[in-house]
Amino acid sequence: MLMAQVERYISLRQKLGYQLRELSGSLRAFAKFATDRSDTHVHASTAADWAAAAPSTHARYIRLRNVIHLARFLRAEDPAHEVPHNPFHISTRRRLPYIYSAQEIGQLVGAACRLRETYPLRRQVYGTLLGLVAATGLRISEALNLRLPDISLDGVLQIRRTKFGKSRLVPLHPTVVNALAKYLEHRRRLAATDDHLFLSGSNLRIPSRTVGNTFHRIRQLAGIAPSRTRPPRIHDLRHAFATRALEQCSTRSKEVARHFVALSTYMGHVDIASTYWYLEATPELMADIATAAESLVTEEGV
Repeated sequence: MLMAQVERYISLRQKLGYQLRELSGSLRAFAKFATDRSDTHVHASTAADWAAAAPSTHARYIRLRNVIHLARFLRAEDPAHEVPHNPFHISTRRRLPYIYSAQEIGQLVGAACRLRETYPLRRQVYGTLLGLVAATGLRISEALNLRLPDISLDGVLQIRRTKFGKSRLVPLHPTVVNALAKYLEHRRRLAATDDHLFLSGSNLRIPSRTVGNTFHRIRQLAGIAPSRTRPPRIHDLRHAFATRALEQCSTRSKEVARHFVALSTYMGHVDIASTYWYLEATPELMADIATAAESLVTEEGV
């Protein structure tokens, strides 16, 4: 009975556009655990015992959080379901990004072109991949999922079914269009049936883990922040793009609002709060916006 309720909850949320890959597996595991105890409803004690078996505080917190959301949904129809309390606490502070300079981005792309050629096109793949992410702010998963038909002749990328199940169009700067065209000249020479834009040595989509390991090597070759305890990540190229875009923001209030909305849409943020986070993450931007706001207030005589 509880398993059926979980499946109904998952199905409903998926119809609303959520992918729920990890959450669905987690809730099904909880339902099995509860059913083995002969529970027909969500019980706080069962949820606590199930969460306690997770290997870390963070994992325990996530487990209970998922059950709490499920229980609130079910309790609206049947008060016999108990909503657990979550005693586990985790820090929600996001890791501050590393903002690459234009020179460092050039160093990374140059280093990618010095990788060992363990397969044809490896250097071009990683040089183009890093340049594309830096120039567009794509998530690395979005870049790896690109297929040849997703690139239009007029310089627009079709980003399909992304992190939050949305699709969007990403216009490209002419310099990016030219770089992609040069890469595609080499890419089309491959006798590959897989149509992903970026391919591994086996002519298939590159696994994210492989990209992470290769980027570690590229960063070493480029000599980027070698002494940092937390080394810069490939995802920080996306953060750098957002920061540079915000630095171009006008100080006029209406234009600031339009700029934020446009950037949020371009980057595929689920809501504009994700874009505003870059102000907090980059103190220089926060200071600039604060100065602009103070100037606007003074001009209006408030």
